[in-house]
Amino acid sequence: MTRVAATKLRTTISDLLDRVVHHGERVAVERYGKPVAALVSPEDLELLEAIEDRMDIEAARQALGEPGRRSWDEIRAELALQDDRAV
Repeated sequence: MTRVAATKLRTTISDLLDRVVHHGERVAVERYGKPVAALVSPEDLELLEAIEDRMDIEAARQALGEPGRRSWDEIRAELALQDDRAV
């Protein structure tokens, strides 16, 4: 992975984008030697988003299976909310 200081990003962005787009490189942008951002190809971004979506779906499935889950009607009654759907 290529690393570039944030202070040099402005002067090298065109070259870095070419390397990401045409060669599939990933670029870590650093401040004080620590990564703060990254340049990745659209394909890498799509993959990361797909992985994140799967993780979110799995977390939701686990949460739905947890005991003690209450229905909207129970919560509404507990909070003394009106049913907007009835209006």
